[in-house]
Amino acid sequence: MKNMFLVFVGGGFGSMMRYALSHVINRSTTSPFPFGTFVVNIVGCFLIGFIIFYSARFGDRAEQWRFFLATGLCGGFTTFSAFSLENISLLTEQRILVFLTYIIGSVATGIIATYGGLLLAKNI
Repeated sequence: MKNMFLVFVGGGFGSMMRYALSHVINRSTTSPFPFGTFVVNIVGCFLIGFIIFYSARFGDRAEQWRFFLATGLCGGFTTFSAFSLENISLLTEQRILVFLTYIIGSVATGIIATYGGLLLAKNI
């Protein structure tokens, strides 16, 4: 239960950070490219990589920090960071076919699902 609370609190902070950073970036540009989301995703990937690698030095003593920072904060900030970390793990394990399937399947299916949701909402 304690770990769930840490994820919950970290996720709340991460979501607020995502909103604030995206808002500031998107207000400062007139480009049609979604720079706010792009920057958030890249920063989230950097953060989760740093947190996981750095906290590994401390073993089980850092488990609660990993729940709060990696799962909670980064998860609330962007799920793209978890997606990126999982893909790095697949590459490290040399599971290339699973890696490619996961990337292509996630992106393509995500776009199709988003479009499907849009169509459903338009027709209700």
